[in-house]
Amino acid sequence: MSDRGAPLPVTVNDLTYRVGGQVLLDIPSLEISQAWPTMILGPNGAGKSLLLRLLHGLIAPTSGTIRFNGQMAGGAVGRRQAMVFQKPVLLRRTVAANVNYALKVHDVARAERKGRISALLEQGGLSDHAGQPARTLSGGEQQRLAIVRALASDPDVLFLDEPTSSLDPSASLAIEDLIARAARGGAKVIMITHDLGLAQRLAGDIVFLHHGRVCEQTRAPEFFAHPKSHEAQAYLASKLVL
Repeated sequence: MSDRGAPLPVTVNDLTYRVGGQVLLDIPSLEISQAWPTMILGPNGAGKSLLLRLLHGLIAPTSGTIRFNGQMAGGAVGRRQAMVFQKPVLLRRTVAANVNYALKVHDVARAERKGRISALLEQGGLSDHAGQPARTLSGGEQQRLAIVRALASDPDVLFLDEPTSSLDPSASLAIEDLIARAARGGAKVIMITHDLGLAQRLAGDIVFLHHGRVCEQTRAPEFFAHPKSHEAQAYLASKLVL
């Protein structure tokens, strides 16, 4: 683990998000503070991506508060976070230039960037692609680049929205390894996934959503062995969750 200390606890109170009078998310309280990754699970339409975007400050809640270590989300707190989407968003530049841009945005001195770029590309298994246009990488390579670019800012919190979706097992395993190393390095990982095997291998705790509400939150081994809610039981049994 890094020397940053314990991961910043995420505290949510009375959080709601409405569109046209329809309540899409309603979470009276939620606290995420465990060191190992937190996985957000739930059926399609449960509100998982919406919750992630609210936590990261990409959209504003209709009501309620989100705090990181007691500080309101946004501003300086937001600069200590990073997010990677299901489909990588890469610049029309080389692989190395994508990472350089992230370092520049976070005010890393030019003299330090070359070494940081090399280390990050090595971490992502992308050293041999440094001069290649980023958008010509394979899908798995693009996702690894998106993650190491996010890690360039040394974030306290790393949000991931289904980073292994549509990837083959080999590419998924490389992403999984990168996420595990980021967590060991001190980043608090909060991640959405439909890959239950990945969740079982990586998660410290599970937040299970259904219809925009938290049905349960528990440590991962307990969740997979003895889910408490009927919705989670149906989900793990691959049944239709109504």
